[in-house]
Amino acid sequence: MLALTRKKDEALILNNNIEIRILDIRGDQIKIGIEAPREVSIYRKEIYQQIQEVNKESMSTSDVDALNKLI
Repeated sequence: MLALTRKKDEALILNNNIEIRILDIRGDQIKIGIEAPREVSIYRKEIYQQIQEVNKESMSTSDVDALNKLI
């Protein structure tokens, strides 16, 4: 993991096309803004983990067996 220090209104650039900017700092909360192409998915980590869990649950063993029979 890369750890960086940024102040309000400072930014980071990722992959030449994603900008992460520090918009506000209040106590222990930081407000960030992200500019990225539309095709880049951006999720809060806890939401992303929930999506992954739902996807795992929806793909049961019987579904995999049924798909294998089709192939």
